[in-house]
Amino acid sequence: MDLNSASTVVLQVLTQATSQDTAVLKPAEEQLKQWETQPGFYSVLLNIFTNHDLDVNVRWLAVLYFKNGIDRYWRRVAPHALSEEEKSTLRAGLITNFNEPINQIATQIAVLIAKVARLDCPRQWPELIPILIESVKVQDDLRQHRALLTFYHVTKTLASKRLAADRKLFYDLASGIYNFACSLWNHHTDTFLQHISSGNEAAALNSLERTLLSLKVLRKLTVNGFMEPHENMEVMGFLHGIFDRLKQFLECSRSVDTDTVFRDKLEKTIILFTKVLLDFLDQHPFSFTPLIQRSLEFSVSYVFTEVGEGVTFERFIVQCMNLIKMIVKNYAYKPSKNFEDSSPETLEAHKIKMAFFTYPTLTEICRRLVSHYFLLTEEELTMWEEDPEGFTVEETGGDSWKYSLRPCTEVLFIDIFHEYNQTLTPVLLEMMQRLQGPTNVEDMNALLIKDAVYNAIGLAAFELFDSVDFDQWFKNQLLPELQVTHNRYKPLRRRVIWLIGQWVSVKFKSDLRPMLYEAICNLLQDQDLVVRIETATTLKLIFLNYSLPVDDFEFRTDQFLPYLETMFTLLFQLLQQVTECDTKMHVLHVLSCVIERVNMQIRPYVGCLVQYLPLLWKQSEEHNMLRCAILTTLIHLVQGLGADSKNLYPFLLPVIQLSTDVSQPPHVYLLEDGLELWLVTLENSPCITPELLRIFQNMPPLLEQSSENLRTCFKIINSYIFLSSTEFLQTYAAGLCQSFCELLNDITTEGQVQVLKVVENALKVNPVLGSQIFQPILPCVFRGIIEGERYPVVMSTYLGVMGRVMLQNTSFFSSLLNVMAHKCNQEMDQLLGNMIEMWVDRMDNITQPERRKLSALALLSLLPSDNSVIQDKFCGIINISVEGLHDVMTEDPETRTYKDCMLMSHLEEPKATEDEEPPTEQDKRKKMLALKDPVHTVSLQQFTYEKLKAQQELLGEQGFQSLMETVDTEIVTQLQEFLQGF
Repeated sequence: MDLNSASTVVLQVLTQATSQDTAVLKPAEEQLKQWETQPGFYSVLLNIFTNHDLDVNVRWLAVLYFKNGIDRYWRRVAPHALSEEEKSTLRAGLITNFNEPINQIATQIAVLIAKVARLDCPRQWPELIPILIESVKVQDDLRQHRALLTFYHVTKTLASKRLAADRKLFYDLASGIYNFACSLWNHHTDTFLQHISSGNEAAALNSLERTLLSLKVLRKLTVNGFMEPHENMEVMGFLHGIFDRLKQFLECSRSVDTDTVFRDKLEKTIILFTKVLLDFLDQHPFSFTPLIQRSLEFSVSYVFTEVGEGVTFERFIVQCMNLIKMIVKNYAYKPSKNFEDSSPETLEAHKIKMAFFTYPTLTEICRRLVSHYFLLTEEELTMWEEDPEGFTVEETGGDSWKYSLRPCTEVLFIDIFHEYNQTLTPVLLEMMQRLQGPTNVEDMNALLIKDAVYNAIGLAAFELFDSVDFDQWFKNQLLPELQVTHNRYKPLRRRVIWLIGQWVSVKFKSDLRPMLYEAICNLLQDQDLVVRIETATTLKLIFLNYSLPVDDFEFRTDQFLPYLETMFTLLFQLLQQVTECDTKMHVLHVLSCVIERVNMQIRPYVGCLVQYLPLLWKQSEEHNMLRCAILTTLIHLVQGLGADSKNLYPFLLPVIQLSTDVSQPPHVYLLEDGLELWLVTLENSPCITPELLRIFQNMPPLLEQSSENLRTCFKIINSYIFLSSTEFLQTYAAGLCQSFCELLNDITTEGQVQVLKVVENALKVNPVLGSQIFQPILPCVFRGIIEGERYPVVMSTYLGVMGRVMLQNTSFFSSLLNVMAHKCNQEMDQLLGNMIEMWVDRMDNITQPERRKLSALALLSLLPSDNSVIQDKFCGIINISVEGLHDVMTEDPETRTYKDCMLMSHLEEPKATEDEEPPTEQDKRKKMLALKDPVHTVSLQQFTYEKLKAQQELLGEQGFQSLMETVDTEIVTQLQEFLQGF
């Protein structure tokens, strides 16, 4: 591409590519895409975006195309890679002038220079760093700033490289330029402070921008540029100097107006100082040891004493608290239980920590956290009144929650309390003791103090386990406080029910639960929405925590049932009342927990919810996460309703259809829950319906995805087979068999087993139809057996499938044997002998008792026979039969006789305990199927006797005796023991 002639054409096309008219825009984009691989194209782009007389939008687009070209074509090995000659020209052109007047374009140019540097610096671009260093020294403000901006982006990019050779190069670079970077930063910082003291805010802002950029460079060099930074005096000198600089900048903030560009930039610089310390502590904890004392003194004085008054701001306090927390929690600073096993560096750091965190210091930190930082602020109380749902979302972890002060203070409290609980427990207990009894509703400050202390007691629940008699406190103090209905007392009602939620998983007697349920019923009728939402949260915690079958943590349905109707009704009313998507999701989750806990006993009370969910589903069309919560609720609802869930099908089936249709965009969010809902719907369905059968049209694309949901997909297929094998297989067999054949070739061993289990279940439910439909798969199974499949779990499933065919569809097995003999060019008898031999050899691969008995029945079904091959393998057949008898026979100690433990009858109905979930419709179908299954209806003991008797009659006594002599005498003895009485 000739530069002179091409520049005009490229400029014209770039101009068209900035058009809002798609008729002009699309052809221009296509033309630019074709030019991407043309030699000289990027030189033309460089000329265009460095020409300040051209339109800004055109220059911006030229920079972006240049930047994308670096990603695609700069590497030597890339297809259509740029020539070394052109790259050399481009590198030189990029750093000729640092005079870009437009900030956004200047940033993009700095980024693309950094991208080239990542690939070429220093080997192919040794002059880059020296030129940048010289350029940041010039007096011209614009050139200096742009060079410094580029210097930062280059340093940031080189610091991010992780290969050992690249790290070494960056270490060398950092050592070479660190002194200069420090001098540059000090120069700009001193200049900024001089301008501030003289009152020249415009010049100060200019200098502050350079201070910020040079500090960003130093941050990357300090944190990433040295293997052992504590051995470098310049690095440690810079880090020690940060604290004094921070004090200077914080003092500057006193005189700067809020909500200004200058204030924003100043706060960013202050925060960057703290980031340097935090990053350095994270990457080099032992190098940070000399800074521990100063960091703690500085942070504690500004956060927990009057020193910080008037100069600190929320983000700075958060950073200081994070610094304290990282020092307190740092694993490198914690000695082993046996001090002698700890490194000297660890012991030194631990000693500094212990010397700092004295009793007075810890006490003051604890008191300040609780009495100052835990207090609800005016802003929070206003938000409570004006936007109660927004308040609860913020309190429970909204988008901005992790960046705000409250969660940071709570996490710091938890960490310090855990680390120094012996010191701080008496302090907190004393604060708690002072607050016994009711609080005057007119004294808002006292109410907020109590709220803060209760917050601390909830956060420290695990640490206070042995120090607080919570059961007595609940009865004597907390329960009466929940009964104070005055509007000004609502912060405490909310806090108390939250506090109980924290303690239920720690210490709460089972006998007290009815009192708690009664209180929850009352609070769900509270006049305040925030209190009601917090109460619902505590109820959820109760259900989630009372899951262990241990003493006080075992959920007792009988205790909860008297309150079920009231609670469910009130929770449903709350669901209708709240309007925020997050809150609706939260309340739905609570309702799901209730339904899950009481299961079928929810049936009388769900009518209102069943009527409301279709409306909520329609309203939530744009809120996929809320729809996920609805799906979860429906899952528990279907499980609770059992066969009655069929009444939900007009709403339920379209929901499943949409959620599992991969051609619909929402499936990205809904698929996993949608598949689970599909599965439980099938498991609880009393019978197949045309609509339920039609949904299976969604399955073939899901099987093609081979995703993490494949296991659930196979469960769904199995459920259809159990529900209505004939209709299902006749409708979808051809496509399903084709999908299975494709899957068997390219999925994991586990996936192959899942496919084969479907075939096995189809044969179990309907041996004749199953054999016909999955006929294309069975030769693969047969071949896998005779070739000795190497994966035991796959071989076990192969044998299970073939056992079903042999035992329950003998004629089909004979035809399959005939087909395989032709394919393998062998005699049928020879092939049968090979299969029996491999079966006997790999019997140990089968671990499931059901399949082991099936193997014995299947091989015994070959008897009686005068076939020489079967007689030749008679010993192996008897061995497997005896193994099977050992697996399934249990001895009656009174009669000394044996009984097949796998036999089932219609009379055997297992007694479900109170806490066991009732059987689903699918469980009942499986039970009915088992009552027809030879594995559960045929006595292996009797079957063995009858087959051996028939073989004896066929061969005569002498012939049969000769056959038995081929069996090991020990095996014969065991066989005779099992067959006593016949």
